[in-house]
Amino acid sequence: MNIKAQKSTPAAWLMPSAILCLLMLLQACTTTTIDEFRQGATGINSDEAIVILGRRQGAAYETRAEFVRCVGDRMARGTGAITVIPEQQFVDALFPWFEPRTAPLRSDDLQQLMAQPLVTEKMAEFGIRYIIWLDGQTETTSRMGSISCAVGPGGGGCFGFGSWEDDSSFEARIWDVSSHTSVGTISADANGQSYMPAVFVPIPLIARVEANACSSLANQLKQFVQGG
Repeated sequence: MNIKAQKSTPAAWLMPSAILCLLMLLQACTTTTIDEFRQGATGINSDEAIVILGRRQGAAYETRAEFVRCVGDRMARGTGAITVIPEQQFVDALFPWFEPRTAPLRSDDLQQLMAQPLVTEKMAEFGIRYIIWLDGQTETTSRMGSISCAVGPGGGGCFGFGSWEDDSSFEARIWDVSSHTSVGTISADANGQSYMPAVFVPIPLIARVEANACSSLANQLKQFVQGG
């Protein structure tokens, strides 16, 4: 029996090593900044709840419902969990007062809204202490690079490099239903650079910008509502 040893060429082991080094260097990262402005004292009892609503102004601009749910889900679990009424359930129960075209834009409008017997009844039924309005979106900018793919008789693959920047900017306004006033504003700004190197196969390294904005904003809102 003859056994032939195959001698590896420098390129055979250099290419995977180079790709590994590139991926280690190009770790997608995110920077998040939280700003808080308090206008009044806050606190919430165990039998009270909040509702988080997204600002929407027609089809051209709206705060994504997925982000609203993300913030609500995070506030409703973990240490110091708060009861959060689902947005759609609340909007349906108080139709049409919280539809995009009729929803109150200022806390001053809340007192007039609470003069409606049905609104007062539903608020009490849900146990709503705070209404939190979320406004914002995520934008992708600074796209650079390109990736090309080809298919031939011997197979196919992609080669190239791309990068882009994501910027999430959200603002939460907290209204106290009991006093009909705005008690504060919290803003969250998160930005990060994402990369997609491609050597045979594209490998996305995505900066979790919106997820980090959701987590940071939810944690800060929880502390704010509880009076911390």
